[in-house]
Amino acid sequence: MSGTQGVDKSRELKLRIVSALIGAPIVLAITWFGGTPFAALVVLCGMVMASEWATIVLGRAWTPLRLAQLALVGLAVATFAWSLSAIAAFGLVVAAVVAAGVEARGRAEPAPLRWAPWGPVYAALPSMALDAIRGAPNGLALVIFLFAVVWSTDIAAFFTGRALGGPKLWPAVSPKKTWSGALGGLFAAALAGVIVAHFAGSGRLWPVFLVGAVLSIASQAGDLFESSLKRHFGVKDSGWIIPGHGGLLDRVDGLVAAALAAALVAALNGGLAAPGAGLLDW
Repeated sequence: MSGTQGVDKSRELKLRIVSALIGAPIVLAITWFGGTPFAALVVLCGMVMASEWATIVLGRAWTPLRLAQLALVGLAVATFAWSLSAIAAFGLVVAAVVAAGVEARGRAEPAPLRWAPWGPVYAALPSMALDAIRGAPNGLALVIFLFAVVWSTDIAAFFTGRALGGPKLWPAVSPKKTWSGALGGLFAAALAGVIVAHFAGSGRLWPVFLVGAVLSIASQAGDLFESSLKRHFGVKDSGWIIPGHGGLLDRVDGLVAAALAAALVAALNGGLAAPGAGLLDW
C-alpha cells in the first residue's frame, strides 16, 4: 500500500510540474499583454471560481443558483474591467439576492444556504482587485510582484516544510502544513518581492520586504480558508480543471486573498494611480 501511495504522490507531483510549466507561461504572456486579453482571463477565472465554489457547497448539480452566479460574476467582473464599477457592484448584490432567493425555496440544506450566496463575492472581488492592479500605471510590474510573492510562498513552503518538518500549522484543517514551511514561504516571498521591486526601479526596499511578508501571510491564510471550506463540506478538490491540482480554486486560493490584500495595501498607501501604485513605492 505504501509503495502504491508513493507512486501516486510521485505522479501527482509530476502532473503539478507539467501543469505549471504549461500554465505559467500562458498566464504570464496574457499578463504582459494586459488590456482586453487580461480582462478576459480575469472574467473567465472569476466565473470558474464561482462555479467551483458552488461545487464545494452545493455539489456538482447545475442548479439555478450555479447558473445565476456564473452569469452575474462574469457580468460584474467584466463591467468593472471596463470601469463600470457601479454596475459591477450592483451585479454582486443581485447575485447574492438571487442566490439566497433560489436556495431559500428548500433546494439546499441550511449550511449550503448560508455559504452559497458568498460565492459571487469570493470570486468577483479578488478578480476585480487583480484587474485594477494590472490597470495601474506600472501594472505589469505590480502583477509580477504579486505572482512572485504568491508562487514563492507556495514553492518555498512546500520544500521547507518537507525538509525541516516540525510542529503542524493547523492540523485540523491542513495536516501537512508546518510552521517551518509557513515561515520559509514567508521569507522567500518577501525576498522575491524585493527582487521584483529592485528591477522595477523601487527606491526603498525594506517596506517592500514587509509588504511581501504581509501578502505571503494573506496567501497562506487564503489557502487555509479554502482547505477549511472543503473539509467542512467533505470535498477533496474544488474541480478537475488543472491536472495534479484539481480545480482552479485549489491553485489560486492564495492569490485570491493576496490580491485583495494587495489592493488594500495600495489603497492605504496612495491608491493605484501613482506609478508605484502603493505597493512598490514608499
